[in-house]
Amino acid sequence: MDGKSVSIQVSGKVQNVGYRYQAKEAADRFGVRGFVRNQPDGTVYVEAVGTNLAVELFCEWCRKGPDRVKVKDIYICNLPDQDFVGFVIK
Repeated sequence: MDGKSVSIQVSGKVQNVGYRYQAKEAADRFGVRGFVRNQPDGTVYVEAVGTNLAVELFCEWCRKGPDRVKVKDIYICNLPDQDFVGFVIK
């Protein structure tokens, strides 16, 4: 199985609008493991692990986000292999 690990930094109107909860639902739907958390600077930080396809689909979802969210920028960086069980909100 081809795997991929990435970090994702999302900026814009992404806090206090349900982004993290919707991200967890999307991660569960795509079979992605990892975590999502709010950052003090107003961004949302994600680490995501899964198959190449699952991570790519999740990254596309992160670019758009749910309704009420206005994503301004998204930065995606490859990470060394990570090992997570499930996807959690921190």
